[in-house]
Amino acid sequence: MNSVVLRGHLSSDPQARELASGSVLWSLEITTPTDEGAWSVPVAWFDPPTVPMFTVGDEVVVRGAVRRRFFRSASGTQSRTEVVAVEVVAAAATRKVQRLVARATERLGAAPDGAVRSR
Repeated sequence: MNSVVLRGHLSSDPQARELASGSVLWSLEITTPTDEGAWSVPVAWFDPPTVPMFTVGDEVVVRGAVRRRFFRSASGTQSRTEVVAVEVVAAAATRKVQRLVARATERLGAAPDGAVRSR
């Protein structure tokens, strides 16, 4: 199962880009503290339901999946590992964060109280 819940601060303002398909890609850079220091995680959010109203420094919670994509550049084939967001909410919106975490937990096959369901 590929499921990520990430909490951190935006280290730059979100950037929008319209793709040839007509989809809109929002790129976010999330910095999150770890035991080894702060890590910066690139996040791609395709066609969010509304225009994100986040700015640099805002604390957010992201639900999504890890993806590694390959692309060609002038120097050859390169890759990038990123989180593809399903939803992004402000960390201060406690109820929204609780629902986000509940959806992530349910996706993993566990009840919100932590009990694992048998299949």
